Amino acid sequence: MRFPARPNGRFSAFLFSCLAVWLAQAAAAAPPEAPPIFVLNSLDASVSVISPVDWTEKQRIATGKEPHHLYMTPDEKSVIVANSAGDSLTFLNPRTAEVQRVVYGIIDPYQLQFSRDMKWFVTAGNRLNHVDIYRWDGKDLKLAKRIASGKTPSHIWIDNTSTIAYVTMQDSDELIAIDLPTQTIRWRVATGAMPADIFGVHNDKTLLVGLTGSDGVQVFDVAGAEPKLVGKIPTGKGAHAFRSAGDGKSVFVSNRVANTISRIDLATLKVGAVYPVPGGPDCMDVSADGKTLYVTSRWAKKLSVVDLVNNKLVRQVNVGRSPHGVWTLDHGKRI
Repeated sequence: MRFPARPNGRFSAFLFSCLAVWLAQAAAAAPPEAPPIFVLNSLDASVSVISPVDWTEKQRIATGKEPHHLYMTPDEKSVIVANSAGDSLTFLNPRTAEVQRVVYGIIDPYQLQFSRDMKWFVTAGNRLNHVDIYRWDGKDLKLAKRIASGKTPSHIWIDNTSTIAYVTMQDSDELIAIDLPTQTIRWRVATGAMPADIFGVHNDKTLLVGLTGSDGVQVFDVAGAEPKLVGKIPTGKGAHAFRSAGDGKSVFVSNRVANTISRIDLATLKVGAVYPVPGGPDCMDVSADGKTLYVTSRWAKKLSVVDLVNNKLVRQVNVGRSPHGVWTLDHGKRI
């Protein structure tokens, strides 16, 4: 009986070399893995990591107590999760979902935002009635001042000059302006019931304020020394959070009680489209191509996905209890 001859060493090396080249070419040709979608589960002290390819929850990451909001560092190398009852910040890799580090001693960080010049980092202490102003050197935070604000500071907007932080007071129905260089309150103005998120338009000369205790968005002129209430946009009951559509022409607002998302035209400040989203829609993010809206359905333990081209809800993904913030690296323009 004859047996096939074994390949000699040179031939084996040739085969190995060919295989290595083929694997390298295949790896180069393969599209990069889509970055995950992060959803904060406020009552489970965790983050759900969702694949936008097969729409499954790949893992859950433990955080501090009551994570409510999250924010990308200016260099987009980290997603910061604010753990309000855990008095900490969890830094995650936005591509791999690995925990990079945990920063303790950040007291009651309910909401958080960076200034655009990357010098200031502001947190709203929702349960302790203060706003903290931190200096940021690109790596570490140093508290500049803790400011007694009003009752239940909620959401933050920092203007494009990086000099003013606007903060809503959820339970004292106010909007305040904080001068960042001096860390002092410039002014405060009364709002409608339970003001929540803020969005700056018209080169930050106009502020939109969602009224969770009402049925729309208040419009404030903040171009002068004192703010002026100049209008209200009816959107739906429980108007709460904003997200830019990424096109520079419109912004979304979630109406938690009405179970809808309204698209506001920035030129006219009128609602141009409405999308039904069940389960108490809350925070949102928009895909980079502007075709998909990701919404946390707060009362249904779901991430809802809206097709913006065909104007319809296309799927819901199971997540943890009381999903709040949502974020992805593959996002549209924030402003």
